[in-house]
Amino acid sequence: MTENARRAVEFLELASAGRVDEAYQLTVPGGKHHNQYLEAGWEALKAGMKAASKRTPDQQLDVKHVVESGDLVAVHSHVVPHPGQAGIAVIHLFRFENGKIAELWDVGQAVETGSPNSDGTF
Repeated sequence: MTENARRAVEFLELASAGRVDEAYQLTVPGGKHHNQYLEAGWEALKAGMKAASKRTPDQQLDVKHVVESGDLVAVHSHVVPHPGQAGIAVIHLFRFENGKIAELWDVGQAVETGSPNSDGTF
């Protein structure tokens, strides 16, 4: 795994464990995120992540795939907010500048039990 890929996974692992401030040490000042539910800017995303970690202190993150192309790293993972839940399939796309996260996109899909697809979500 390259250094950028390792940092993307580390960011998600730290944030998922409630160590949001530590995760943001891996970002550039003034970075961008594209979460449609929060205001622009790192501070809004950081506040949202802190609030989420308080609501879901037992959240689990299971990284399934990491793909890198140039300054972009995509991380496909299974996020389970509360033990026993089916969770969410999430793809985070990170853009790096000089080894730090400069931009972040995320998309998610609820994992449905009883899906007709025998290959499963992952």
